Amino acid sequence: MEHNPRAAWLAEAASAAEQQGPGNLLRVVLVVMVLGCVLTAWFLLRGYKRKDE
Repeated sequence: MEHNPRAAWLAEAASAAEQQGPGNLLRVVLVVMVLGCVLTAWFLLRGYKRKDE
């Protein structure tokens, strides 16, 4: 089997994730969820702006 640095990095990341637990993943999921809610609210509410013509 030849040396593949990409596979070695992936294996190292997987073993590190097992040791850390769900904390970092949960943080990322919560940040993405909050940003998604903010962007969705902005997108929906920008249509309610009144234009005085």
